Amino acid sequence: MIIGAHIMIQSTNDKADQAFLRDVLGFGSVDAGGGFFIYGVPPSEIAIHASDANDNHQLFLMCDDVEAFVTDMTARGIATTAPANRGWGTLCEVTLPGGGRLGVYQPHHPRPEAPGAMPARRKAAARKSKRKTAKKKGAKQKGGRKAAARKPKAKGKAARGKKAARRGKRR
Repeated sequence: MIIGAHIMIQSTNDKADQAFLRDVLGFGSVDAGGGFFIYGVPPSEIAIHASDANDNHQLFLMCDDVEAFVTDMTARGIATTAPANRGWGTLCEVTLPGGGRLGVYQPHHPRPEAPGAMPARRKAAARKSKRKTAKKKGAKQKGGRKAAARKPKAKGKAARGKKAARRGKRR
């Protein structure tokens, strides 16, 4: 059903803000046609907040260390506000080259699992299982050779008939 989210940022200098997403934040992109770029972003989440009005949406990027983010942006000459702890996260705003402001925060809340994503504990178990399987396949016999694949033994009348035929050839 839902396969993702598309976020639009309105800008008076779209080319400069596109360069920011590409060159500063390192987001990959695709040309959707005619030089219109769409940028990939890390996994996202949606929160619904009570409000007196509808259609008042906000966009925040999340990072794992907002202090390091602010230090990096400052070193690049990009203006940010000082990080502020809001309880749910430590928030700053970065000023885009086009003049718009974008919220960036380090979440203090637990992160939900993305739809269709494998939980971390299952990922770890799957990796462990793959390693065990690889070790079994690579098991070595004496002399350092890999174990030869063995044919399953035949059963039933056909197998007895083949054995008898082999015995008859030997005589």
